[in-house]
Amino acid sequence: MKITFSIEYHTIWGETLCLVSGNERYTMNWQENGIWSVTIPACPAKLLKDYFYVVMYDDLIVRSEWEHHSSKAQSEIRDDWKDCPIQGCPFPRKHSAAIFDRPGFRGAGTAIPIFSLRTPSDFGIGEFRDLHPIVDWAAATGQCILQLLPINDTTRKGGWDDSYPYSPISSFALNPLYIHLQDIGVKEDAAFKKKQKSLNALSELDYPKVFEAKMALVRKAFLETGEKDMAGKPYQKFIKENGYWLKEYSNFCARRDSLEPEYYCWMQYHLDKQLSEEVRYAHSKGIYLKGDLPIGVSRDSAEAYYHPELFFLDSSAGAPPDYFSTDGQNWGFPTYNWEEMAKDNFAWWSSRLKKMAEYFDAFRIDHILGFFRIWEIPVEHKSGLEGHFNPAMPYSVEEIRNMGLPLEGLFHPDPRHPGMYQPYITPASSNLEQWQQERFGALYNDFFFHRHDEFWRRNAEKKLPELLNATGMLACGEDLGMVPDCVPGVMDHEKILSLEMEQMDKGRPWPYLSVCATSSHDMDTIRMQHQGGDLETWECRNILQRHLDSGSMLAVFPLQDWLSIDAGLRRKDYENERINYPADSHNHWKFRIHLDLNELKTAAEFNAAVEGMIKDSGRRSTL
Repeated sequence: MKITFSIEYHTIWGETLCLVSGNERYTMNWQENGIWSVTIPACPAKLLKDYFYVVMYDDLIVRSEWEHHSSKAQSEIRDDWKDCPIQGCPFPRKHSAAIFDRPGFRGAGTAIPIFSLRTPSDFGIGEFRDLHPIVDWAAATGQCILQLLPINDTTRKGGWDDSYPYSPISSFALNPLYIHLQDIGVKEDAAFKKKQKSLNALSELDYPKVFEAKMALVRKAFLETGEKDMAGKPYQKFIKENGYWLKEYSNFCARRDSLEPEYYCWMQYHLDKQLSEEVRYAHSKGIYLKGDLPIGVSRDSAEAYYHPELFFLDSSAGAPPDYFSTDGQNWGFPTYNWEEMAKDNFAWWSSRLKKMAEYFDAFRIDHILGFFRIWEIPVEHKSGLEGHFNPAMPYSVEEIRNMGLPLEGLFHPDPRHPGMYQPYITPASSNLEQWQQERFGALYNDFFFHRHDEFWRRNAEKKLPELLNATGMLACGEDLGMVPDCVPGVMDHEKILSLEMEQMDKGRPWPYLSVCATSSHDMDTIRMQHQGGDLETWECRNILQRHLDSGSMLAVFPLQDWLSIDAGLRRKDYENERINYPADSHNHWKFRIHLDLNELKTAAEFNAAVEGMIKDSGRRSTL
């Protein structure tokens, strides 16, 4: 059907309007009196269900509507621009969780990886069902949010490398190890209970053992009940709604394991069912879930296999030297071919986020700096010190020689720009003459901290609005490390919450639009941070209260740090509370909470203390 859309919007010189639906963008034409219109000759029905308008300037989205439109089919549709109707709300886009849009809202929460959860009913590793007791605890203590590490499938061979949650083989599929066996028909017979008791008794996760034992039972359940499940309408509905990624993923896994694709579809169906039920339960208790969006995807992933054009497979992403690693980091996954991704307005990213939004109300953008530029390491190198920025504005040989500087020891070739050079992050400059050292020092400082500001700002502004418009999730950015000066301005314009930590002071007061944290999975817990031995419970409580009293919109602490305020609940061997060491690319992600989460229900004194701290700070959540 031919439909003409029009809207009144008074632009400034250079601005234009576009109608957006999914990954399609329709440029509008200016009429008199500030009316913009576009005629779509064969308007698809799905467009009418969900569309919105954006203001463009210099090919960038500079403003989006508060919420989307939906309309009935008719030859002409006249819309009004939707601005935020909530006075005092700082956000330009409506969130799916209305609590975040309350003016002055401040909340508290807990960060916990799924694999680290512990209850008697699991099988050596945390499961989606283990969210139930921690949701109850969070609700009882006045919290509003639970933050998880990535939950995507990382399966390769079932070894320790698979324990790394930031190296998914699919950006859509859930990790099969988080499935609750009893819900898929596994009987709790004597053999089951014996193995379960053995695995659950371990103080830490033994990933290879859990994988072998658990996946054998999952496979057995599929052979016994899979055919019946797959004949049902709920399964068929899941297959239809997820076909855009599920077919490629299941074929990828089937080829890897020499098994039938239906097996992997069946597992994803049950994982989705179990997690979705826990999400609904959390919402019923006033608890919202915050997910984690890994900056990378593994080079041996389904996406890289079927869509290699989206990636630079000749390089690995990482980070230059920073607080977490003096030698830099090499994460091992390929970098993105952003130019190729932009051809369909970043459709892959939009699909990825929409799938994520089925479970989460907020999300952490892992290494948000990667949307400005990435530290790229050629695959033939292992050290993060051998990396370079991409994109970048390198120097020509002529420029370098005109400055009187040698190439050797100071510069290395830029593989994305043949014949051009970038300075080493750790140059060999000590043997230069004094004037050369000063000249190179000025060049080095300019290159790494000033030269790219406008260039990287524009690079991020091409991508981030597309991501933020895709869903109603609250966006939070992990903006730590070597942060370019352009990053805070872009995050503020898009209203992306920053991450604030006392250990990584940014030289300014913590803004309202931020998440403050006492520690993270990449750092020592507060008890480990103290150089003089363990901290007393009152000392830990003071640290947490200081964060809670801050002006940050959200205060989210690892469960280990919450437990540190109670002498009876805190872990005795506190030296083992850390989850990851970023400098170790083969870190074993094996941390498990030392107590049954159901114990939190009866920890009256501890719960009263947590609730009191949250209430005193003005963060007490109510439904």
